[in-house]
Amino acid sequence: MMDRALWITWYDLPEEDRDAYLDWAHRDYLPGLLDSGRYLHAAHFASVPPGTMSQTRKSLRHSQDASVPTGCQYIQIVGAQDAAAFGDPVPSALIASLPEDMRAMLAKRVGVRENVMVEATRVAGLEEKSYADGMRLPPCIQIGSFQCAWQHEEEVHAWYTQWRMRAMETLPGVIRTRRLASVGGWAKQAVLYEFTSMDARNRYFTQHEANRPDMKAWSDRAVENLVHAPGSANLCDRIWPPVGAA
Repeated sequence: MMDRALWITWYDLPEEDRDAYLDWAHRDYLPGLLDSGRYLHAAHFASVPPGTMSQTRKSLRHSQDASVPTGCQYIQIVGAQDAAAFGDPVPSALIASLPEDMRAMLAKRVGVRENVMVEATRVAGLEEKSYADGMRLPPCIQIGSFQCAWQHEEEVHAWYTQWRMRAMETLPGVIRTRRLASVGGWAKQAVLYEFTSMDARNRYFTQHEANRPDMKAWSDRAVENLVHAPGSANLCDRIWPPVGAA
């Protein structure tokens, strides 16, 4: 069984609600989602603060559409075998069916943005064979979520297929890399990088272009054609399940 579909939720929390919400989410809400038997795994991540994400392009274009929710402090990812797990019930119906006290806790989130996505491509990294947690998402991830005008989609697809994804197969610290396509939500595409640690990500992520100026130039052209969600790309530490938990 493979986790080919992901329900991804980006959001912020007011400072005064943060501790109470996180305690509840990690003690009750997320374990309850897993106990339902509908899903294969769940994880919760905290993004590094904007402006402190090292070794990434500073020229990413972001959506200026005021209707797009801007949350990105926290990212919740739930995995399932396929998108049908998130179609009956759909996430909004699932949340509406919860008891009033649980809905009140979820209402503390602000800037909530959601996508249901399916895996288009997956490549294994050097660390996959030694990664002991199977489908569980690792201690560090980076996720970019974006749209692309249809006129540029073929070139972006070629770039990811012929360069970026293949480069991730041989980069130290990489467990898996996935390209995702949207079933529902603002972003139409996403890329999920799974790293053994934040240190490994920061040490190795840009090495694949260090001695390939030709490929860096291609990367620059391809990235210019993407319009990212607010705050994307997000670099995150896993905060639940706790790192090191069985």
